[in-house]
Amino acid sequence: MTASRVGSVAATVRENVRNHVREHRSGMVTDFVFAVVWVAAVSVLFDALQGPRWAYHLSLACGVVAYFGFFASLKLAREQA
Repeated sequence: MTASRVGSVAATVRENVRNHVREHRSGMVTDFVFAVVWVAAVSVLFDALQGPRWAYHLSLACGVVAYFGFFASLKLAREQA
């Protein structure tokens, strides 16, 4: 690839990322806040309880299930209201 082609591809990628962030900004912030709160809660809990390492990692991974469960139930609640 030539330098001009690489620059063109990089500009296209930057523009695509900007467009994606512009369209999904509030959702991305919500996802980030959920992740930070989940990791903080699990970390505080395991610091206090001194649980096994595997349980800590399993609890962190359960954040994915909790995320989808929380937002699915939120969507159902909004549809019923």
